[in-house]
Amino acid sequence: MNQNSRALERNLLVDLEGGLMARVTSGSKTTTNRNEIIKWAEERGAKPTRIKGTGGRNDIGMIRLDFPGYSGAKSLEPISWDQFFKKFEESNLALVYREQTAGGERSNFNKLIGRETVRLSSGSGRKIAPPRRRTQKPRGSAASNVRGRKAPNRSSKPVSSRKRRTA
Repeated sequence: MNQNSRALERNLLVDLEGGLMARVTSGSKTTTNRNEIIKWAEERGAKPTRIKGTGGRNDIGMIRLDFPGYSGAKSLEPISWDQFFKKFEESNLALVYREQTAGGERSNFNKLIGRETVRLSSGSGRKIAPPRRRTQKPRGSAASNVRGRKAPNRSSKPVSSRKRRTA
């Protein structure tokens, strides 16, 4: 596989049910499609759960997918798919997942992320990552003097007028 076909593979757009698009990025897919999430999870025996001790009276708390044989039994509590997707939508989440490992085996990799980190579009046929944010350096700070400029002398008195200690 040459470099151009690798780049194409990493940026392939896949049409999903309902007009949503998902980008295949280095083997990972991103979706908000309920049917696709349930199908992927159930193929792996995963169940919707909530993390015990999170949330409140009318809030289910943090949600996760629990896989058989993993150590979440003490910290996770099963919930229905309806409860899972209610919180999923309230929290404006998307699921990043993989179908296969690099070795070709079925993968359980998944991560719930905020949709603001990935824009899924319906209708336009495109999904684009949002622009990267650049952190702004505070003006007048020492950090703004990094590019070869000399930092100003903070002392109000000239060096020669400072008192010397005597032993």
